[in-house]
Amino acid sequence: MKKLALLAVLAGGLAFGQSKKVVASDVHWWGYKIAKSEASSHDGTLNVKSGEIKMKGNQVVGGTFVLDMTSINSTDLTGEYQTKLNNHLKNGDFFEVEKFPTATYTITSLKKNNDKIYNYIVNGNLTVKGKTAPVSFPAKISYSKGVVSLVSQKFTFDRQKFDVAYKSAMKDVLVKDDIDMLVKVTAK
Repeated sequence: MKKLALLAVLAGGLAFGQSKKVVASDVHWWGYKIAKSEASSHDGTLNVKSGEIKMKGNQVVGGTFVLDMTSINSTDLTGEYQTKLNNHLKNGDFFEVEKFPTATYTITSLKKNNDKIYNYIVNGNLTVKGKTAPVSFPAKISYSKGVVSLVSQKFTFDRQKFDVAYKSAMKDVLVKDDIDMLVKVTAK
């Protein structure tokens, strides 16, 4: 009877999937001024606070990632200018991290992609500042020896969908709505 119960538990785990905890991550962002170019942009990093990737057998079927918005950091500047930009991104003009210290991304589905490098399209919902909108991106996903790797292609989303807007209307015209991101996550 004990063997039968153990078999049922194991089979249930395979049928419903298992979760792999995020153990390493690298999230890079780019924001642009009037012209979307490297010369008119800022870029930086953001930490993943926690996350999990849900598996069914050897296939990724879902996942959730919590982004630590208090960790947003400009890496193209140094010293006083870096501090000023970091504080500006964290205040009410943009991400309001005191009120919204985290953002989340939840994978809702994956679809095979014909690209040789980025073999999946990841579909999900991004929640920033309490607003949720769909965000999809191509990603290279691999699974080997209990470790899942997800590496996105650089992708773009519209910051206005999340009320990430420079609060002065004239100044918001100077900042592009596009935010680019590149995400790398390892889970086991």
